[in-house]
Amino acid sequence: MREISTPIETRNSQIETPKILVIRGGAIGDFLLTLPAIGLLRESFPDCHLEILGYRHIASLADGRFYANATRSIEYGPLAGFFNPKADLDPELCEYFSGFQQILSYIYDPDELFGRCLRRAGVKNLIAASPKIGDGLHAAHQLARPLEQLALWLEDPATKFFPSPEDLAESERLLPTRDGPLLALHPGSGGEHKKWPAGNWRQFVETLHREMPSAHLVVVGGESDGDRLSLLRPILPPDRATFLESLPLPVLGAVLSRCTLFVGHDSGISHLAAAAGARCLLLFGPTDPEVWAPANAGVRVLQAPDGRLSALEVRAVLDKMKEMLADAV
Repeated sequence: MREISTPIETRNSQIETPKILVIRGGAIGDFLLTLPAIGLLRESFPDCHLEILGYRHIASLADGRFYANATRSIEYGPLAGFFNPKADLDPELCEYFSGFQQILSYIYDPDELFGRCLRRAGVKNLIAASPKIGDGLHAAHQLARPLEQLALWLEDPATKFFPSPEDLAESERLLPTRDGPLLALHPGSGGEHKKWPAGNWRQFVETLHREMPSAHLVVVGGESDGDRLSLLRPILPPDRATFLESLPLPVLGAVLSRCTLFVGHDSGISHLAAAAGARCLLLFGPTDPEVWAPANAGVRVLQAPDGRLSALEVRAVLDKMKEMLADAV
């Protein structure tokens, strides 16, 4: 990898900054679990231009925030031709891909169609990293394994998010100024089997409102969480709760970094809260927290009996939350 770690001399003898491209689609959690591997690249080759090809709203978590110098949207029509071995490859994309000295691709490519097309485009150094996660080893370690081909080994699987000054300023505008704790709640997740029942969330919030009058609740969610947020909104007066829906992810990360404690499920937003430095109480059902829970020090997991979140009692969650708050004082 000497060609990556030192500047490259062009034909006109000008010095060009070496370039690395990471291609990463997937959901929010998938991306955040890959950030430790991208961070390892960033730290190992600090003078390189590191770029991410991914979903723009998710990759923004890394864009100009330590990890990436730039991002580009994966939602670009001509890219589909790179999955067809008989297609004429888009010249602009060929020039783009061939301009990187190293590409790390997390595209699911079992037939190597994408990889072969990248090489047709002029890519010389390609690491095809399978995004499939197995049992046992933490997901961040599994996603970093392909970098061992570059003699790079991941030591710390904890994801870290670095908000910009603008992210922090916007979060300060959104949150109230209070003496009591800010408790962030995310009642949603990507799959129904990963969610605590809506009725449990309602009882949880009602009890919080009654037992912790000094706390202010920050309830967050996206478009798919609208029904659950609508269920909780009537319970809480405006002076006791702030509801934040569909925030840009970097701003949401900055908001969560200011909260005393976060309660959520096995979800991408929970990974963001942990990466932002929030203490997290996470409710896990059928998924294995040894593989999928954030590896950050402030994370505690409550595993549902027999993997059934409906069997996880409200009082057990409340007691664990209060225990964590007491430890935070």
